Amino acid sequence: MKAIKKFGKTFGKSFGLAALLSVTALASAEAHVTFLDREAKQESTILAALQVPHGCDGKATTEVRVKLPEGFVFAKPQPKAGWELEVIKGDYQKTYDNHGDKVKTGAIEVRWKNGNLSDDFYDTFVIQGKVSGVEAGTSLAFPVTQMCGDTVAAWDQVAKEGGDAHGMKSPAPLLKVVAGEDHGHDHDDMAGMDMSGIGGAALAGETVKAGDLEVSGGFAKAMLPGQPVGGGFFTVKNNGQVDDRLVSVSSPAAGEVQIHEMVTKDNVMRMRQLKDGIAIGAGETVKLEPGNLHLMFQKVKTPFKQGDTVPVTLTFEKAGKVDLVLQILSAQGK
Repeated sequence: MKAIKKFGKTFGKSFGLAALLSVTALASAEAHVTFLDREAKQESTILAALQVPHGCDGKATTEVRVKLPEGFVFAKPQPKAGWELEVIKGDYQKTYDNHGDKVKTGAIEVRWKNGNLSDDFYDTFVIQGKVSGVEAGTSLAFPVTQMCGDTVAAWDQVAKEGGDAHGMKSPAPLLKVVAGEDHGHDHDDMAGMDMSGIGGAALAGETVKAGDLEVSGGFAKAMLPGQPVGGGFFTVKNNGQVDDRLVSVSSPAAGEVQIHEMVTKDNVMRMRQLKDGIAIGAGETVKLEPGNLHLMFQKVKTPFKQGDTVPVTLTFEKAGKVDLVLQILSAQGK
């Protein structure tokens, strides 16, 4: 059992008395890890944004782990620039309906790792998911482990039914479920649906040919408020007899474009950069799609907005440079 560390706010600069009292009161009220929006409607897909207000006894936060409760399903975390992302999958206690598909497994824990969030700043860690099968009035607890090098803080205390969490030193962030309006169909829950492979992506961009290669279906996702990075996707078909390789990508819309992949091993999903690019074998088709291979736009100059476009230049080992335009589609899925 990891020890729970006490947190204290230290102010190194001199403040006016009124300002100091105001800031101290605010720090006291929001000293814990909490949700930006602490309510969610039944059967709705939400962006659960956790606020980490400070480090551990003055040390910078290097890892944030969040355990997902039963009833918060189809979870997809938002990547953060400078942090590695790990998603641990497991079995749900119940079976959930995802647009006609019966789903029994999914993300049960999310970890942002190897980052560096100074004690002088705060940040948010966002997870998209659906609140499903939960009665109104229920509070879902999301135990959080905050790591600062060798110092650990566990925000995991949960009050017993009917108990008061305000007196706890390290309460778990709570999301209160409230009654939702029944519209017959939740359009927002498109965000919880993995729509890779569904027809329509090919309409997002024109097919471009370069030698034996055909690049088609190019699109990007609109960026959510506060999202520092964007994702891009397309399909490459090699009609030739010689292997090729996508070695790099650039765009005037971003300071850097990296090639990433999501891989699952032993029920743990990890995202990593492919510095050597992607092999495009002779006669093969390679798809960059959500949850698999994808582009990661870093240092985005203007957040991607639905309906706009993003120009990119793909550089292949043999076919050379290929200019492609990605249409920006909804952030709520493909």
